[in-house]
Amino acid sequence: MTRTPRTTARPTTAVGRAVAHPPIPSRPHARGVPAAFPSGGGNGAGTVRKTVLPGGLRVVTQSVPTVRSATFGIWVRVGSRDETPALNGATHYLEHLLFKGTKRRSALEISAEIDAVGGEMNAFTAKEFTCYYARVLDTDLPLAVDVVCDMLTGSLIRAEDVEAERGVVLEEIAMTEDDPGDCVHDLFAKTMLGDTPLGRPVLGTNETINALTRDRIARFYRRHYDPTHLVVAAAGNLDHDTVVRQVREAFERAGAPADADAEPVGPRTGSRRIRTAGRVDLLDRGTEQAHMVLGMPGLSRMDERRWALGVLSAALGGGMSSRLFQEIREKRGLAYSVYSYTSGFADCGLFGVYVGCRPNLVHDVLKICRDELDHVAEHGLGDEELRRAMGQLAGSTVLGMEDTGALMNHIGKGELCWGEQLSIDDMLAKISSVTPDDVRSVAREILGQRPSLSVIGPLSDKQSARLDEAVA
Repeated sequence: MTRTPRTTARPTTAVGRAVAHPPIPSRPHARGVPAAFPSGGGNGAGTVRKTVLPGGLRVVTQSVPTVRSATFGIWVRVGSRDETPALNGATHYLEHLLFKGTKRRSALEISAEIDAVGGEMNAFTAKEFTCYYARVLDTDLPLAVDVVCDMLTGSLIRAEDVEAERGVVLEEIAMTEDDPGDCVHDLFAKTMLGDTPLGRPVLGTNETINALTRDRIARFYRRHYDPTHLVVAAAGNLDHDTVVRQVREAFERAGAPADADAEPVGPRTGSRRIRTAGRVDLLDRGTEQAHMVLGMPGLSRMDERRWALGVLSAALGGGMSSRLFQEIREKRGLAYSVYSYTSGFADCGLFGVYVGCRPNLVHDVLKICRDELDHVAEHGLGDEELRRAMGQLAGSTVLGMEDTGALMNHIGKGELCWGEQLSIDDMLAKISSVTPDDVRSVAREILGQRPSLSVIGPLSDKQSARLDEAVA
C-alpha cells in the first residue's frame, strides 16, 4: 500500500505466488467450534485452528510458542478484479483510507498506538484480495487485534480524507511509472489480459483516481467489507480461543452483522482462459535499459500441475544456476537481472521471463530466451536440473515460512483462496512428488504456446519493427 511496495508490483521469481499457499482437503467443523490442522515442518509452529463466528467471520490461527512475537491480519475477498472500469483503483484507494481514522481513533492514534509498542503495521492490495496486518510483541497482540479490527469495521471515510489521500495515491502511481522494472509487469498483464479487471493496474490510473468520489468509495466499502468476505488470521505466540474472543468482542463493539445463518463466501471460481498469442506492446521511455517480459498463459492457482510449473520455473530462471541466468548473464554478460516467474489467479495464470538489458541487446537476449524456452518445451529438463530445481523450490518454500508474518500470510491466504490449509510437510511432499514426465508435460503445454512480449525502453523504429520476430 502506501507504506511498502505492492505485492503485485514485481512478481516473485522462480516459485511465484501460484505455489505459495496451496490447499489440502477440507475437514468439516461445527460453527463456533475450532477445527484443527497439523502444521508440520519442524519450525516450532503448532496446529492451525479455525473457528467460524456467527455472521460468517472466519478466524484461523497458528501457535508458535518458540517466538515472542505475533502477527495479526485481516484478509478481504476483494481486489482490483472486482472493479468496474470506472472504479479501477478503488480497492487500493480504500486501503489507504482505512488508515485515516475511525469513530474511536484518529489517523495519528492508529499509527501511534502501534509505534508506541515497537510494532509495525501495513497493508497491501492485489488483484484478488486485500490484507491489513500488524506485527507486535506477543504481549501486545490484544492491541493489534483491537486496532486492526477497528480500522476494518469503523472507518469514517470522510470527504476531506478522500481528497487529501487522492494526491498520495497519484504520487504512488507516478512512483510506479518511474520504475520501468516494476511498470513492465503491469504492461505485461495488460498485454496478456487486455482491458479486463485482471488486465488493469491495481493502482488505477490518473483518470480513474481523479474521478472517484467519496460516495462511490464508501459504497464499495459497504459492499465488500462484510464479515462473510473476511478472514482473520494470526500466527505467533498466541492462544486460539483468546484471539477468537478478542476478535468477537471487537466486531461486536463495532456493531458488525451477526446473522447466525450467514455463511462465509467461498473461494473464487471460474473458467477464464487467456488466448492472447503473438502480441507485442512497446512503451517508449527514455530509460538506460530496455525492460522486457516475454511470456504466455500459465496455470491457475487451483491447478494441481502448478507444482510441476513451479519446478519448471525454478529451473529456467529461479536462481544463479538456472538456464536463463547462466546463458544470458554468466556466459554472455548481456544483462544484470533475469528471472522467470508464475502468477496464478483463481481461473487463469501467467508465466513470464523478465530481463533488463541495454536497448541494443534486446534482440540478442530475446533470441536466447526463445531458444531456451523452445528447447525445454521439446526436450524437458535433465535429471540434474530437475533435482536442483526441486531442491531450490523446497528450500525457498520452507525458508519463506520462518517468521510469524509469513505464517499469517500462509494461513490467511490459504483460507481465503482455497478454504483449506496445507502444512509445510505436505507442500514438500507435493514438490518431491513431481516427476520428469510431469515437468515435461507442463513444459510442452505452457512453453509450447506462442508467447507475447511487453517492452519498456528507448528502442529505435528499426528495433521496434523487429520485435514481432521475437514472438513469431
